[in-house]
Amino acid sequence: MKAIVVLLDTLNRHMLESYNPAAWAKAPNLARLAEKCTVFNNHWSGSLPCMPARRDLLTGRLSFLERGWGGIEPFDVTLPQVLRSHGIFSHIVTDHYHYFKTGGENYCQSFSSWDLHRGQESDPFVSRVNLPANMPQAYYGRVVPQYENNRSIIKNEEDYPGPKTMQAACQWLEDNEEAESFFLMVEAFDPHEPFDCPQHYLDLYQDDYDGPPFNWPKYGKAEEPPEALEHLRKRYAANLTMIDHWLGKLLKVMDEQRLWEDTLFILTTDHGFLLGEHDWTGKNIMHVYNELAHLPLMIHMPGLEPSEKRVESITQNIDLMPTILDYFGVDIPPVVRGRSLLELLKGKESAIRNYALYGMYGMTVNITDGVYTYLRAPVREDNTPCYTYTAIPTTFGSYLGAGYEKHIETGRFLPYTEYPVFRIPISQPGVPFRIAQHGQQSLLYHIALDYGQQMPVEDFEKIAFYKALLIQAMENEQAPQEQYSRLGLK
Repeated sequence: MKAIVVLLDTLNRHMLESYNPAAWAKAPNLARLAEKCTVFNNHWSGSLPCMPARRDLLTGRLSFLERGWGGIEPFDVTLPQVLRSHGIFSHIVTDHYHYFKTGGENYCQSFSSWDLHRGQESDPFVSRVNLPANMPQAYYGRVVPQYENNRSIIKNEEDYPGPKTMQAACQWLEDNEEAESFFLMVEAFDPHEPFDCPQHYLDLYQDDYDGPPFNWPKYGKAEEPPEALEHLRKRYAANLTMIDHWLGKLLKVMDEQRLWEDTLFILTTDHGFLLGEHDWTGKNIMHVYNELAHLPLMIHMPGLEPSEKRVESITQNIDLMPTILDYFGVDIPPVVRGRSLLELLKGKESAIRNYALYGMYGMTVNITDGVYTYLRAPVREDNTPCYTYTAIPTTFGSYLGAGYEKHIETGRFLPYTEYPVFRIPISQPGVPFRIAQHGQQSLLYHIALDYGQQMPVEDFEKIAFYKALLIQAMENEQAPQEQYSRLGLK
């Protein structure tokens, strides 16, 4: 038995033809893949952004209620570890360089083997002491010297990290064609920003923009001119088209090896990206709108001709780990909170959960039942009390606890493990919490009627209902007690 997961970072659901018939981005291989798969219409994120989402995927648990960005914890039970204990070889091929930064510990190392392709974003890859000579003086968004250095060695399309990742995945399948069992995870950073690709992909979108360079948006209010934002959307689409082209080469190898006959195939993403919607660009610092949280999921299960090609049941990325274990006939560890999707795929179950709980650490905690979405914000400007629980005190590129040393505690604070962890205060009484300021208001949306989340609902009975559902969901996920106080729930 074999399984392949393809994770395309920052893949906007609404840009895909299989989810949005009006989508204008050109992704023919993703459309072809959808024809081979069961398409899940109500699939949601859990923890955002990149590394929290991957911890969810590999552990089958939500992490955003306990900590933000960080490594796989010593007490985590991961998919590759469980597979290895049952004699199943696992491999990851990726250009997601965050795995090898501070705050990305122990993800790839749990696989039987791993393969990293360098050069995305600010990966400290091409080493130059002096600033690049081609640094623009005027631009929108961001320009980062390290990326300009990385970009300087790309001469052909095959040199981009995303295409190199897909080529390496194809080669791995060819090298292991005779294998009877394996788990392969293929991660492409594209279409994550910066939206950079050969010009011929941008030409597909008749882009005639002649303003300052704009391929790496800032995370903030969309203040650029309309023509610049239109150019940014076309750059995103062009980047998507490029990685779709190279995904097609992976699908071709699967065709040639007839892997569809004996291989579980899953394609999804970690989160979406705002390209001017809600007057924002980026992610992380605003409400987790549908464009960020409502995700594509396509699954091909060998030997199954599903009577329905669409699944409407609510699912989340925490469900993928138990699904893969279930497919391999491996018992799902009791600490896993996700549910296997196999019975949904077979049509033997109509639902596995009634809601999806999701969010970014320290910000709003959000819940949807597919009809309404409730975004519950911190009630205090200082966002107190807010703690991180971890045995590895790292975060995005740095260590946790600087300035809080005398307030850090150690103990067995997490109910699902006896492993002692640090409890580190992240908020300070009386000090405005920077990130939470962009999502300070609690909101309810009727997404069945207002999917774009433009008209908040002010029905107090409905708000009370979803507030109670949120409390129930947090209790089910064993949320730390201070989360209720932070959100004004108890």
